Amino acid sequence: MRIEFAPLNVPLRRRLQTAAVMQWVFSFLALAQCCLAAFILLALSDWWMVALLYAGWLWLDWDTPTNGGRRSQWMRRWSVWEHFRDYFPLTLLKTVDLDPKKNYIFGFHPHGVLVAGAFGNFCTEATGFSHLFPGLKPHLLMLPFWFRVPFFRDYIMCGGLVSSSKSSLSYLVSRPEGGNVAVIAVGGAPEALDARPGALTLQVQNRKGFIKLALKHGAQLVPVFSFGENELFDQIENPTGSPLRRLQWGSQSQSSRLRVPAVRTSRVFIKFTCRISLSSSSNTNAPTAFLTTSTSPSSDAGWSV
Repeated sequence: MRIEFAPLNVPLRRRLQTAAVMQWVFSFLALAQCCLAAFILLALSDWWMVALLYAGWLWLDWDTPTNGGRRSQWMRRWSVWEHFRDYFPLTLLKTVDLDPKKNYIFGFHPHGVLVAGAFGNFCTEATGFSHLFPGLKPHLLMLPFWFRVPFFRDYIMCGGLVSSSKSSLSYLVSRPEGGNVAVIAVGGAPEALDARPGALTLQVQNRKGFIKLALKHGAQLVPVFSFGENELFDQIENPTGSPLRRLQWGSQSQSSRLRVPAVRTSRVFIKFTCRISLSSSSNTNAPTAFLTTSTSPSSDAGWSV
């Protein structure tokens, strides 16, 4: 394996783009732990009263992640996300208008290692989601235990993230006023273990509850496919049944256990070859390095791949 280092004369804009991606990776991998440590240190310091007040707020606000969350358009429009977008670059192209009076479930695939496409397009305004789909509010669903971490929960909710629990999804798609978009990585976190260049493994066994909820509440299902998501990272080989796979998977009975991919190489930092784009899958002019998500509505709330 040969590492290619960036030259010293990289333009400032490229430095800013790299810094934006680095802080995003840090947020995924270490920010929750830092927030938890900060809360503990605060509770053990002379500022323990602040920690106590926050704990009271946390108790009162406990159900917010399952009741639509608490998004912040100001944070979604931070300029750091524009640098994040330009690094890949990341674009959002729609294939059809969506009625803002209806609720939708976007089935996103593939999950990838860090869900870069879903985050950039649905948790920020860098690619202009609100401009392309006026009246619609995207909510990316995330594992519930992340919303139990002090401070971190408030940060991720500002981007529009909500709990991936059944009650949370039901709340979004049952709103009579419409305008809600629940974005689900169909394969879930376990799919990250199969995220490697050239692979498009979709895990749907025992993961079809969102279809039942769509039928129950009359929500429209919209398939969203991300070309290139799995090209961002190389993983160590972990075939089913291998010791590494068993270590990553953990106990089969603990379905909520977090699966941790074993990343060997990050193409995000070593080579600038991947693009992330949201557009029609019929676009034959798109380079193969593109990560493209295609959205199309379903009038009968039926799922298609």
